[in-house]
Amino acid sequence: MFLPTTPEELAALGWDVLDVILVTGDTYIDHPSSGTAVIGKILHSAGYRVGIIAQPDITSPAEITRLGEPRLFWGVTGGCVDSMVANYTATKRKRKSDDYTPGGENNRRPDRAVIVYANAIRKYFKTTRPIVLGGIEASLRRVAHYDYWDDKIRRSILFDSKATYLLYGMADDSILEFANTLASGTSPESIRGLCFISKQPLEGYLELPAFETVAEDKHAFIEMFHTFYQNNDAITARGLCQRHGDRFLVQNPPAYPLSEARLDEVYSIEFERAVHPHYARQGHVKALETIQFSITTHRGCYGECNFCAIAVHEGRTVQSRSPKSIIAEAARITRLPGFKGILSDVGGPTANMYGWECSKKLKQGSCAHRRCLTPERCQLMRPNHQPQIALLRELRKIPGIRKVFVASGIRYDLILADKPHGRAYLREIVQHHVSGQMKIAPEHSEDKVLRHMGKPGRDSLLKFKTMFETLSAEAGKEQYLTYYLIAAHPGCTEEDMRRMKTFVSQKLHIHPEQVQVFTPTPSTYSSLMYYTEMDPFTGQPIFVEKDLRRKSTQKELIVK
Repeated sequence: MFLPTTPEELAALGWDVLDVILVTGDTYIDHPSSGTAVIGKILHSAGYRVGIIAQPDITSPAEITRLGEPRLFWGVTGGCVDSMVANYTATKRKRKSDDYTPGGENNRRPDRAVIVYANAIRKYFKTTRPIVLGGIEASLRRVAHYDYWDDKIRRSILFDSKATYLLYGMADDSILEFANTLASGTSPESIRGLCFISKQPLEGYLELPAFETVAEDKHAFIEMFHTFYQNNDAITARGLCQRHGDRFLVQNPPAYPLSEARLDEVYSIEFERAVHPHYARQGHVKALETIQFSITTHRGCYGECNFCAIAVHEGRTVQSRSPKSIIAEAARITRLPGFKGILSDVGGPTANMYGWECSKKLKQGSCAHRRCLTPERCQLMRPNHQPQIALLRELRKIPGIRKVFVASGIRYDLILADKPHGRAYLREIVQHHVSGQMKIAPEHSEDKVLRHMGKPGRDSLLKFKTMFETLSAEAGKEQYLTYYLIAAHPGCTEEDMRRMKTFVSQKLHIHPEQVQVFTPTPSTYSSLMYYTEMDPFTGQPIFVEKDLRRKSTQKELIVK
């Protein structure tokens, strides 16, 4: 079923009042890749009455008030993408289109959507039930953070939104615990993954440098970010506090990763895999084309690319579903209207991290001062592609499935590192799971820039390219690699882009098209570099291109 979005649907269900109302910056797509849909369905499965208001017009009370006031709490999210990223390009131009808006025109999602929606609720309901923030926009802005669009350090989003609580991360279990505590009349302030505002710091919690300090002192901001980042692992993290004026932002330790059984349970929930009819009547939603018949096999990523926020939001520990759960979902998809036998993607943040993890990390947590893959792969991290090979073979056997694509990102350095199964895995992908082109993300060619990005060196890219071409030829297929590249990342100069132009032309034999200008997003190390113009790991100054015109020039040097 769809969760209700209108008074008429509430009446049809016989519901006089909702327990929870979720407000989102995306249209309502009832799909397991939509955080709003997942959170709503988890609560509904537990017996709570949940409604969704998608992309409300906040210039009048009509839409934000149409479902009344919830009995327990409001949930507010900007959607699947930070609203400022959704609304503006890296050169700060307004985007014309929005894949998560009916009709595709970018005219429904306000800037800083989380703040706008929460303030609208306060405006029209005055003293109302608690407002809890969630989703990636809130998660990455939960402490003092650098905001590219204001070009300054902003306060925790809890203060600007005037919300009551914030649940960071994926929040599958913490949202349920949160609802249960409110329903029982007890305080939720001990829940893992919760942030709230306090008049004093909590005993035993680490105190970050104050907002006022980090807003003025870049060295203090670097110190703050290191502490914040190192306390994101559920096993090792301590609670954090940060003074904002005469009050404190309190961040409880993260929620624990879901077990395989619990993750299976979440993905066993029935989803319509469609846009809710109320919104579908308003126009075509492009995002559905990509996600409708896709399957998420796992969450989390230990790649820790410096420009990526997955480690802070989903975590550094990979949580995988069982093959039985994934196969059952694929079988359900074959019975859906409009399914033509093609699974558009089977994967996660990094597809080939499915099914294996570091045994030490699972027991003791992530290493505080060491990364799994950079600058060198830790010897305890032994990649094993056999689980995904077996899974893909089983999926291909399901009646009604003609093709299974792996369109999620793939770490080619992990394929090279897996001596027993890496080549067999790539052979499997080349023969069965690529449609002419395979997309990979080297991001750059110059080792100096790659180090700032936290990416593997170009030697592994060239070795992988040779392996891919050899296996494609053996399969009798004319297939190609396409490459995602980044311009104007901290540490990257115009001369670096000229060298990359030579590299991609002479070594990769391409004229690149997938080139984007680096966007500093909240709570990433690359954004920390961008703002401070320092390498946060050495303290040394680095070149950062901040002129918008010259950023575009860096891109043009390689695409023209």
